[in-house]
Amino acid sequence: MSLKTILAAAALALATGGAGAAFAETVKIGVTPGPHAEILEQVKPIAQAKGLDIEIVEFSDYVVPNAALDSGELDANSFQHEPYLVNEIDKRGYKISKVANTVTFPIGIYSKKIKAIGELRDGATVGIPNDPTNGGRVLLLLQSAGLIRLADGVGLKPSVADIAENPKKLEIVELDAAQLPRSLDDTDISAINTNYAVEAGLDPAKDAILREAADSPYVNIIAVQTARKDEPWVKTLVESYHTDAVKQFLADRFKGAVIAGW
Repeated sequence: MSLKTILAAAALALATGGAGAAFAETVKIGVTPGPHAEILEQVKPIAQAKGLDIEIVEFSDYVVPNAALDSGELDANSFQHEPYLVNEIDKRGYKISKVANTVTFPIGIYSKKIKAIGELRDGATVGIPNDPTNGGRVLLLLQSAGLIRLADGVGLKPSVADIAENPKKLEIVELDAAQLPRSLDDTDISAINTNYAVEAGLDPAKDAILREAADSPYVNIIAVQTARKDEPWVKTLVESYHTDAVKQFLADRFKGAVIAGW
């Protein structure tokens, strides 16, 4: 491009008041469908006013967004909580870092067969996510309801093998998190992450028969490549997300099913 062309483009941008938009930086951010995607749609115009264009890329599972971020296909992702990211880094060696908290999605237990957790029959089938972090999260929730007892010292990532007592002889079935809403026809209860529950037309605040406490350690995060975490656009993205406008959207749209975590 010639100097004359560059100067002409700059003059046009200034004349139209669009200099920031004309030279905006574009970043690709990976999300799962549902709340994460909806929230970033609200962040987009706020970031754009600060000179940052967001391209939202949706993924149907929890594995690919971190692989895509680590490989450089994405600039950031916003779909997971920190315990899940830590587990993926330990397992796959990703050079990815958390840069900010986003929202909390209290995981819930749903059923088409019972109306209250106390109605759960002996030998009932229980669907849980098959990834170690979210599966462990559900086991802790089941323990909090007195349905099972886990071995001492299991921390935040217990597995089915850590169940020390199962007085109702529950049959635990591990499934891909995205498949759990469809499992409700076949299980007595299933634990479903809020984003997949909302996508399936469930209301976490009304339909869940058991939910995590709002102050769980599973607050979701924005993650980027570790080598890029201090780049200026990262600060702009976080500032655009952490706004009163986004908090108000959460309150209006999700009515307690999704909670600001910053």
